[in-house]
Amino acid sequence: MDESTFRRGRRIAVDVGDARIGVASCDPDGVLASPVETVPGRDVPAAHRRLAAIVAEYEPIEVVVGLPRSLNGQEGPAAAKVRGFAQQLARAVQPVPVRLVDERMSTVTAAQGLRASGVSVKKGRSVVDQAAAVVILQSALDSERASGNAPGESVEPIV
Repeated sequence: MDESTFRRGRRIAVDVGDARIGVASCDPDGVLASPVETVPGRDVPAAHRRLAAIVAEYEPIEVVVGLPRSLNGQEGPAAAKVRGFAQQLARAVQPVPVRLVDERMSTVTAAQGLRASGVSVKKGRSVVDQAAAVVILQSALDSERASGNAPGESVEPIV
């Protein structure tokens, strides 16, 4: 892909979990993804408010949400839950678009990377969530750079 067709602009990535939501961002050139914070996930309305505040602060061109699929690509109950979360998030951050991207193995990849750098997974659960969001975002950026298309699928806000 020609670099000139890559959409410039910061993106935010979200790794949705039951207890915690990892958040990452990238630079305006879409080169490097880095961790932002871990948002508590049990109080969903509060999580949406915090994520909307992060989106307002960072002014991204889009929000990328990791969609958990099984290794064979099927979607189960976790994917259905994330789809609903993403639709609510899309409503909260309008007019910023929200996209779902395949996140298979992102948490495993993040945990392996942290272990390799000496971070204990038990000590760093919130760090693992942020690192998983970084993996999701970096994968989305690389996919867009390679294909010339925005990654994943667009999410329509629930009304």
